[in-house]
Amino acid sequence: MKKVLVVGASGATGKLLVADLLQRGLQVVAIVRPCSSLISVVENHANYCEIPASITELSEQQLLTHLSGCDTVFSCLGHNLTLKGIFGEPRRLVTDTIKKVSRVIESLAPATQLKIILMNTSGNSNRDIPENPPLSQKLVIAVLRVLLPPHVDNEQAADFLRINIGQNHSHIAWAAVRPDNLIDEVAVSAYTIHASPTKNAIFDSAPTSRINVANFMANLATNADLWATWKGKMPVIYNDV
Repeated sequence: MKKVLVVGASGATGKLLVADLLQRGLQVVAIVRPCSSLISVVENHANYCEIPASITELSEQQLLTHLSGCDTVFSCLGHNLTLKGIFGEPRRLVTDTIKKVSRVIESLAPATQLKIILMNTSGNSNRDIPENPPLSQKLVIAVLRVLLPPHVDNEQAADFLRINIGQNHSHIAWAAVRPDNLIDEVAVSAYTIHASPTKNAIFDSAPTSRINVANFMANLATNADLWATWKGKMPVIYNDV
């Protein structure tokens, strides 16, 4: 049975991802915020293991124990949309977590590459390929880099995977999923995947349901052909409307 680790599992997208993975018969280890248990949500599923802890406070040795036997790590981490969440510590929550996870994977030295699937944002450009966002978007993003630490965190997390892990790492492969304007829907619907954004992420954003993001991330982990298509890339997802 495949075993996977989900960090940020108690978030709005994370809990949907956990449910999707369990439905596929995977063994899921979920790191959730203390006092944010999903046990009642997943109905005490036999394949579900919950770790109530802040990812920033887990030691690398503890994380190694939870990662042992996994073939995929999902990050659905994000900053709470409060003053403390946006401007308080940890300002590099996503980046520091991706770096920590990568160090632990390297220490495990798995025989086959372990996947990291990161939920990112369409407002972050993939600088591995020619992407030329509209000038209006570039200007706003430049301001966000100065004013909103979470945006920089998302950029740096993806950049770490692009630059430091790269395309030919011995033990790690990765993909960074870029949803656009996140919305809530109750069921998976049709969606499209693109190599680069087709919309202005600031002034012409398109809806992307969280449950579709969770579905695509789960598909990446379980569909070998899909993974081969998007490995080492930053796919953009939109609802097909």
